[in-house]
Amino acid sequence: MGFWGTLSARIDRLNELLGKAAGIMILLSCVVSATNALLRYGLDISNNWPLELQWYLFAASVMLGASYTLKRNEHVRVDLIYSQLSDRGRIYVDLFGLILFLMPACVLFAWLSWTSLFYPSWLISEHSLNAGGLSRYPIKFIVPFGFFMLSLQGLSEIIKRIGMLQGKDILPAVDLHYEKPMQ
Repeated sequence: MGFWGTLSARIDRLNELLGKAAGIMILLSCVVSATNALLRYGLDISNNWPLELQWYLFAASVMLGASYTLKRNEHVRVDLIYSQLSDRGRIYVDLFGLILFLMPACVLFAWLSWTSLFYPSWLISEHSLNAGGLSRYPIKFIVPFGFFMLSLQGLSEIIKRIGMLQGKDILPAVDLHYEKPMQ
């Protein structure tokens, strides 16, 4: 498989695990929300931490699920010409978008969210201002981590598409299937 193929496969495996974790977080977020509503309105028991936990779980699922969604080729596209292209044409369009748009944006957002969002929060051990609230810096770490993982998955997708252009079948196959929106 070679170094690049192995690297791509490992990134894919890691993001597969994070995608499964994101799905579990959605379920947990729903359970926390339902339990909180039941306690609040049924038993008149109220606290801020379950509401914040629900938000944290949902935010983490979005940030961790983005790289898994890219791996599965299920991100939303603006269909102007993509559905009319051959597989080779789609590979070139994907490479163009991955290299010129996704990678620079992810690296920039990861760096900016680390330096201006997470790191200052971590330095002061930031906590919620709400009574009984949770620490803020752990969820703020998810933002740069999510963008970092998205950039790693972008690298994996670039590797796979370059391999496809070179005619190498040793890399994991990329699903180029594009489902045209129904309108």
